[in-house]
Amino acid sequence: MNHWSQDAVFYHIYPLGLCGAPQRNDLSGPPNPRMAELHDWISHMHKLGVSALYLGPLFESSAHGYDTADYYHVDRRLGNNQTLVDLSAALHAAGIRLILDGVFNHVGRDFWAFRDLLANGEGSPYRDWFVGVDFTRRSPCGDPFSYTGWNSNYDLVKLNLGNPAVREHLFGAVRMWFEQFAIDGLRLDVAEEIDPAFLRDLAAFCKSIRPDAWLLGEQVHGDYRRLTDGAHLDSATNYELYKGLYSSHNDANYFELAYALNREFGPAGIYRGLPLYSFADNHDVARVASLLRDPRHLYPLYALLLTAPGVPSIYYGSEWGIGGVKGADDWPLRPRLTLAEAERDALHPDLPAVIAQLAALRHATPALRRGDYTQLHVAHEQLAFARRLDGQVAIVAVNAAATPCRLDLRVDLPDGGALSDALAPGRTVIVRGGQIALEVPPCWATVLVSP
Repeated sequence: MNHWSQDAVFYHIYPLGLCGAPQRNDLSGPPNPRMAELHDWISHMHKLGVSALYLGPLFESSAHGYDTADYYHVDRRLGNNQTLVDLSAALHAAGIRLILDGVFNHVGRDFWAFRDLLANGEGSPYRDWFVGVDFTRRSPCGDPFSYTGWNSNYDLVKLNLGNPAVREHLFGAVRMWFEQFAIDGLRLDVAEEIDPAFLRDLAAFCKSIRPDAWLLGEQVHGDYRRLTDGAHLDSATNYELYKGLYSSHNDANYFELAYALNREFGPAGIYRGLPLYSFADNHDVARVASLLRDPRHLYPLYALLLTAPGVPSIYYGSEWGIGGVKGADDWPLRPRLTLAEAERDALHPDLPAVIAQLAALRHATPALRRGDYTQLHVAHEQLAFARRLDGQVAIVAVNAAATPCRLDLRVDLPDGGALSDALAPGRTVIVRGGQIALEVPPCWATVLVSP
């Protein structure tokens, strides 16, 4: 079944970082509408060819957004609910859909029900809202009871998603987000650790409100089909492809990336037809510009991201090649950024136009969005593949070497047929004897498209 997400190019913003919010929330001051700054980014997203925005956590929290204190109110460091209503309306007016972070596995210690548990102990009506509450032991935080923290982090209190009252509270928030903020879907934080029964029920609930809602699950390890079997979520984060994108360039080893793409999307691919969410970096991992040893590889990397199977996403700032690695925390990956500063200080000022060119090509070529995948050639620094859909063929050849290369590719196309070079208008390649010969520029790509 066709779904709008298969045609989307995403942009990913971590709003607490981009908008320069304080790293701690005093939970008492007046709302500061910092998130209104994002209106200035809408035209930039439009120029990039973006059609959907994944906006990271923005509901009331103690620190980084994934330690929720209140699911029903926008974080006061970013504004109030009306701030988000206005932003959503502006995005949709520009043709950009909006998905929000759904952080349902855990909450922060300032979550109102946990505060009640701290105050009232065994007498709290919310003691069963959380996993592992045990009044015979103290927590590492010194509380008169222990509880389960996410990944042994006791600032993040694991919710009991089997509790009907917890579900009612969360589903009520989700309904409000769809109805008040007109969102188009959710990204589910640490979905791989959430009870599949909860995900199934959440998916059914979201689709009952909005049948075309898109539900993306964060999954770092394992089989992505576990989350995307049709009854649960629509997509998962493709960390396998993410890893191959940078390491295959660093190691001059496109065989690694070719193996991943073929395993996932080839003729016998285990995720064939499944539009996984693909990315070069995000708010949890080092910026790709800091991972690549040769900055020239940003160009073939983004060519691959926007032509390979999947739903591609650009993390804010990375379109200019800004760097960032983890320090004592994740904030270096989530910097304050204004559009004027990003454009003025860009290390790769031409990269946004390149990404926009690739996004426009993707939008104009159905085979690049929904087509199947067949590998045509792989070498240490060259990779070529075909995407096919309803008679249209797109042939992508990428060259990571510092010198041009010539590729002679066997193709299942009629002799005499002409393929247009979509990245070099006016140039065509003719099929002769079941083969095509093409030149691929250094650290760049050639994309041939049939009429």
